[in-house]
Amino acid sequence: MELLIRNAGLRGRPGRWMLGADRGVLTVVEPDAGADADTVIDAEGNLVTEPFVDAHLHLCKVHTLDLVGPHAVETYTQGGMSAAMAAIEAAAAVKRDQTAAAVLDRARRALLESVRHGVRAVQAFADVDPDAGLTGVEALLALREEFRDRVEVRVVAFPQDGLLRRPGTEELIEEAVRLGADVVGGIPWIEYTDADAAEHVRRMVELARRTGRRVAMLVDDAGDPGLRTTEMLASALLATGVRGSAQHARAMALYPELYLRRLLGLCRAAGLGFVSDPHTGPLHLPVFTLADAGVPVALGQDDIEDAYYPFGRHNLLEVAFLAAHLLEARTDLDRLYDMVTVEAARVLGRPVHRLVPGAPADLVVLEGRTVRQALTLHAPPRHVVVGGRVVASTRTRTEFT
Repeated sequence: MELLIRNAGLRGRPGRWMLGADRGVLTVVEPDAGADADTVIDAEGNLVTEPFVDAHLHLCKVHTLDLVGPHAVETYTQGGMSAAMAAIEAAAAVKRDQTAAAVLDRARRALLESVRHGVRAVQAFADVDPDAGLTGVEALLALREEFRDRVEVRVVAFPQDGLLRRPGTEELIEEAVRLGADVVGGIPWIEYTDADAAEHVRRMVELARRTGRRVAMLVDDAGDPGLRTTEMLASALLATGVRGSAQHARAMALYPELYLRRLLGLCRAAGLGFVSDPHTGPLHLPVFTLADAGVPVALGQDDIEDAYYPFGRHNLLEVAFLAAHLLEARTDLDRLYDMVTVEAARVLGRPVHRLVPGAPADLVVLEGRTVRQALTLHAPPRHVVVGGRVVASTRTRTEFT
């Protein structure tokens, strides 16, 4: 074997285990009995799990908070998020002088943190509009190649400021797809009328259908129970067979019970998955209501030091830790952990690989012997393995004097 991890804890499996990998594939997952390999790692009883998957990150915006200033964060997060649209409009100013080189430099820093924290895949949004042009897409496509062997970057061509309200954006989105963007984005609730929102959904889903892409749309991201773009998206996917994810959908927390139940049935039928980022606003998706109804749900980072969230390290353990408090889910830790690993992969339409022989040798050796301990510490994994190769190792040490 090329790699052997010994003395490992596995979720739901008592005792100590060894995991062996050869040519990028797990070949051994069995109780630890000792073996040899080119590289041997002693997990020291710590938990070994599938790597993390981030289904929602605005990678083109990371580390721009100091350029934007605090006003947009204050506006976006105040009260019931009724001023979310105004915050987005205020944050758009930073894109007028944006360059691909600047985006690439900031986003590379975030992706290095992805490697450190064991994030194997990320759905990365890049704003596309007459101000930003294709600078964000160009930068993220370059980083997709640079990090290919460590992080799978799925680039979303995203009309952050609207489609119909910003003439010229639709043509730029189509060009971004021609350049190689992986996913067609959307944010229909930002349009001025419901008719325009429905047309926004129709055009982006049709583009995805023509080009064989998935869609990823920010829907109903404000404290308004009258918003209905989640329904528009699910209906369009059901009619076309296109697959994708809905991000935020915060207004679902305010929907009447009967309407919510009907909508959940529609989303199930459409194969629509959801991504919630409860730490980036005071209103959030009813995560467990959806999950209990059989609708796939992931947790995402959303933002890192930008106009919508002033913190973030691209640490999905930290995201799940915060969600445990914000969702009142202190005893649902395994479900939260799934939402940043295997369920997040399911939401993205990515193959769901458990730690079994024949699966890709992608895994993390955590700091902590249980999910609870790992979330308590939310430290970088001791080791991050991609394709059977150790790509990052982190140990912390304190000296008392």
